[in-house]
Amino acid sequence: MVQAPSNLPPRVEVRRTARGLELRVDGTLASSHPSGREGTGPVWDALALPVLALPPGRRRSVLVVGLGGGSVARILRALAPGVRIVGVEIDPGVVAAARAHLGLDALGVEVVVADALTALRAERRRFDLVVEDVFVGSTRTIRKPPGFPEPLLTLARRRLAPGGLLVCNTIHEAPEVAAALREHAGELLAVHVRGFWNRILIAGDRLDAGALRRAAARERALAESLPSLSIRRSPLGASRR
Repeated sequence: MVQAPSNLPPRVEVRRTARGLELRVDGTLASSHPSGREGTGPVWDALALPVLALPPGRRRSVLVVGLGGGSVARILRALAPGVRIVGVEIDPGVVAAARAHLGLDALGVEVVVADALTALRAERRRFDLVVEDVFVGSTRTIRKPPGFPEPLLTLARRRLAPGGLLVCNTIHEAPEVAAALREHAGELLAVHVRGFWNRILIAGDRLDAGALRRAAARERALAESLPSLSIRRSPLGASRR
């Protein structure tokens, strides 16, 4: 384990592994910083992947709710170097660890230390992409926090610019979240991550799974993760409009 700053709570750990550094909170893997790689791991890469579904001129701003150690922000920076990234993280200990060990400050992220609902209610800017990656609990009890899916999804949708995309990381709650997202967008894609329980849901208009897959295949930063990702239209995402 890497020596963490003395002011960190003991439940926040930074460990060195054969692949690089990882940040754990209550034993749960919260962020990964592989050595010598642009990608960060299949789940975080999948969360950043939807930026490629936006036209290049619309990859201007991203709000990451549940920043953790900055893994999603790291791959977003590789896929869209000029994008403005705002990250919301409830735990100042996690932010301190990410700054001390995972190079968070070098990513140029505007960090907001607050809980998701408070931050979304206070935020007035619009974003081309909103990524929700909020979980609470230890490895055996990991779950979405109170206020999810609603009103969190409604608050997140209000922060979208016209034509923007809303992305959610789900585990056991995927059907419930998919049904809720269907109220906010015309189309819904699901990204399945082989070897993980995670299902990444992408809500927006005029989404094309094949086009997104082809765009991802052109990105060197996604080369390691892409074989583990299956992108398809979610059956729960059929438009009701």
